[in-house]
Amino acid sequence: MAAPVAVRVKKRRDALRMAGLRPVQLWVPDARQPDFAAECRRQSRLAAQADMADVALLDFMDKTLIDLEGWTE
Repeated sequence: MAAPVAVRVKKRRDALRMAGLRPVQLWVPDARQPDFAAECRRQSRLAAQADMADVALLDFMDKTLIDLEGWTE
């Protein structure tokens, strides 16, 4: 008979800890919420406005794009 789920999960977590890993819990926005898409658009607009106002960033990005040519060769 297979071991109960809780036992298998504990064994797996113990093995991960022995490998030097530790659990981390992340909370992320719920994409199922009705206002999620609107909030994404709002934040994207704010980020785009901030990027357009930062001349040094735009210059840096332009210079970086020049360096990318042929990077896969």
